[in-house]
Amino acid sequence: MPALQALRPRPANLALAIGFAVAGCLAGAFYHPAAWRPFDLWAHLLTSVIALALVLRDSRPFGVLMVTATGFAGYLLLGYQPSLNFWVPAVAFISVAAREGRGRVVCGGALLSAVIALSGVCGRLPWPVVAVQALIVPAVALAVGFTQRRLAERNTELKRLTALLDQQQRQEARRAVLDERFRIARELHDTISQHMTIVTLQTGLAEYVFSSDPPSARQALGTATTAGREALDELRRLLVVLRTYDLGGGSGPEDPADPLPDQLLADIDRIPALAERLEAAGVRVEVRFTGERRPLHPGLELCAYRVVQEALTNVVKHSGSATAEVAVRYLDDELRVTVLDQGGPHSVTTADGSGHGLIGMRERAKIWHGSLTAGARPGGGFQVQLRLPLGQDRNGGRSVT
Repeated sequence: MPALQALRPRPANLALAIGFAVAGCLAGAFYHPAAWRPFDLWAHLLTSVIALALVLRDSRPFGVLMVTATGFAGYLLLGYQPSLNFWVPAVAFISVAAREGRGRVVCGGALLSAVIALSGVCGRLPWPVVAVQALIVPAVALAVGFTQRRLAERNTELKRLTALLDQQQRQEARRAVLDERFRIARELHDTISQHMTIVTLQTGLAEYVFSSDPPSARQALGTATTAGREALDELRRLLVVLRTYDLGGGSGPEDPADPLPDQLLADIDRIPALAERLEAAGVRVEVRFTGERRPLHPGLELCAYRVVQEALTNVVKHSGSATAEVAVRYLDDELRVTVLDQGGPHSVTTADGSGHGLIGMRERAKIWHGSLTAGARPGGGFQVQLRLPLGQDRNGGRSVT
């Protein structure tokens, strides 16, 4: 079946072959010099066979050249006048030059040159005209064929590049979907984890002292309610970012580095409030800012805030420490954030970073070309340190000691 499809002629080749056959027969019938053999039935048949062979010039170019050249040579040797079928072997040779290898191109050029020379000799042309004609016609056909070959090669390469580009675009689309999933999972984890930890601890405390110490139970439930309300606020804020400021959606920033409105993102200024909330969970947090404090890119500030949030949540969940320290240091070219506690090593976030929280923190740092280290301290406790590179713009900074 594929072989039959390969032999099926293109409509353009079929039209060209029929056109040469009809034109050659009409020219021979209406223009007949006296010195030539009458253009009889055999002449019509030969002219038609020579021309109709062109329908296969795409699939069998060298064979078509052999048929047309041999048929035209026999036509001339039988004494018939050269007609428009003179051009049929030249058209066949164009296909040979466009599709065949170098050896067949050379053989085909020699064959065409010989047939053109025979046509000139049979037409009793002067030998200089015969020689020039035998050289010019194959040369022009060769140039046209090579041009077609280059165009075909460029089209093939263009198709290959188009397929490669389509494949890369599909891979980029899949990667973008995965990145977005990771981003949403990271935001959900960082947003909910701390609040739910406080809610769980406080509701457990309220249940424990419900009968023996109702005021303490009531206070614990109030703290849990506040933490739950703040969790809902964080979720609403996250949903606004995901719905309204979806990149490429037309309503948000076109560049991922473009800042979102301040009210949609947590920033470094909210770290003290974060520390106050943890006091309700029984952990006293000391926050210190050093260096020349200045506004940073909202994404950098969100990264620093989330890392502190996750580190303090791990202190509450996994450390026996009642105190923690948060140090935010503004350097000339770096923001350095350190979270310390005095308790034992975290049970699920070990120094090699196998915990999900540490994985998320490292992913955030990597997005902003920063680094994050975490591990047990030699004197006891645990330390998380975030380092984020900064630009040189210090406009709007304010000194903080």
